[in-house]
Amino acid sequence: MGSGKGSGAGPRRIPGVRLVQKVSSTRAFARVAPHLVPALDRAVHRLTRGKVLLSAQMLPGVILTARGAKSGLERRTPLACMPESVSPEGGPGSWLLIGSNFGRTDHPAWTGNLLAHPDAEISWKGEDIAVTAHLLEGEERGAAWKAVLAFWPPYATYQARVDREIRLFRIVRR
Repeated sequence: MGSGKGSGAGPRRIPGVRLVQKVSSTRAFARVAPHLVPALDRAVHRLTRGKVLLSAQMLPGVILTARGAKSGLERRTPLACMPESVSPEGGPGSWLLIGSNFGRTDHPAWTGNLLAHPDAEISWKGEDIAVTAHLLEGEERGAAWKAVLAFWPPYATYQARVDREIRLFRIVRR
C-alpha cells in the first residue's frame, strides 16, 4: 500500500461520511444506485471534461474504458476505486477495483469485460491512463480485501448479501 499521502488513499473525512456508509449498505440503495449513480457520474464527468466524478466526492473514482467481452465495443463505466501504490510521478501507480455491484446478486458486466480484455484505460482526475487489470485470488485477494474493508466498510455488507465472491481487480499503469 502507498503511504496514503496525496494518493487519495481513503474516503474523504467529511461530515456525513458515516451516514453515507450506512445508507449505501441498504437494500434500497442497492436497487436504486445502479441506475442513478453511473448516469449522474457520466453526465458530470462529460460536463467537466473528465475532471470531476460526482461519486468521487465521497470515494475516489475512475471512468473505466474496457472492451466488451462479447461485442468488443468500448464500454465506459464510472467506478469507485481504491488508489494503492504511488508512481514515480507522485500519483497512484495502481488501483483496486471492487466488483460489488452495490451488493446485487450478479457480477457487474465490467468485471467480465476485464477478464476477457485486461488491457483497458481509466480516466483519473482528468488524466487518461492505459492500464492492465489482474483479477486477485487467494492470499493476494485476501490482503487486498482487508484493505478494501478498512477503506470502505459497506463492502462487507455487500459481500454478506450475495453468494458470489466479489471480484477484486488490481489495475496498474502500462
